Amino acid sequence: MLHLRLIVPPDRTEAAVELIERTVGTTHLVVLPGAARVPAGDLVLCDVAREAGQELIHEMRELRIDQDGSIAVEDIDLSLSERATAAEEEAPGEAADAVIWEQLADATHEESTLTITYGAFMIVATMIAACGVVLDNAILIVGAMAVGPEFGPLAGICTGIVRRSRKLVLRSSYALVLGFAAAIVATTLFSLGMDALGLFSVEQLDGPRANTSFIWQPDPFSFVVALLAGTAGTLSLTSTKSGALIGVAISVTTVPAAANAAVALSYGQFSQMWGSVEQLLLNLTGIILAGTVTLFGQVLLWRTQRGRWRRDRRKA
Repeated sequence: MLHLRLIVPPDRTEAAVELIERTVGTTHLVVLPGAARVPAGDLVLCDVAREAGQELIHEMRELRIDQDGSIAVEDIDLSLSERATAAEEEAPGEAADAVIWEQLADATHEESTLTITYGAFMIVATMIAACGVVLDNAILIVGAMAVGPEFGPLAGICTGIVRRSRKLVLRSSYALVLGFAAAIVATTLFSLGMDALGLFSVEQLDGPRANTSFIWQPDPFSFVVALLAGTAGTLSLTSTKSGALIGVAISVTTVPAAANAAVALSYGQFSQMWGSVEQLLLNLTGIILAGTVTLFGQVLLWRTQRGRWRRDRRKA
């Protein structure tokens, strides 16, 4: 269930309440006239099944409540109410399949912004992967994949394309490119430092690496896995199955490829470096392509379902 808190201009309160009452899966409607001060208006509260949430939010935005008032949406972790149970059963579809587009846009906006924390995670993840590359340690590679924050900007690019938000696409691309560039530069310096300490060596990089040599040797399977990961990651973001995102993070060779490119660059091993860059670009392209197609599919599905969340009269 979702909880909606609306600040509604008084001249639109009746229309907003009527929309809530006509929406399948809504309950716990509360109207407090004149309760809001900034901005001034009526406070309207209700709970709605996640399956019907996007339709209701969309209709509220058509009333321009988001412009002249406020729309706040919260996830309800626990609701002990027979009415809430009945509302969820009444709403068509399953909560796990529902997409709240405004929630997705807000999440990707936050995750795709270039911040000090984002840059630090990217650099640290790439340095961990560099250690895994040199030591041919698969555990370190998997750990680096899990730490890397790059899926946020990738999701931002996909969302921006589908929502036709040029600003989101540019901001996400900026964070992605600069994040990887900073990580590669920092990891190249890190590799030189580790070499000076005798902890890294060119022999380790050039020697047989049964666990990590695939990183700089891309093949068709690299692109196939990237496509599958992009689809799974997007579905994880748009549904309630957020736990799947960890599996996505450790299934694509993005951070390890950047790390291998950095270590190879520090030793002047340009064939490995370019192979790693190719692997990185292949994975990024596959994720963006699959993520965008998945979101477009969900948009089309939502459009075909419009109208299923309406009823003629309120059920008791």
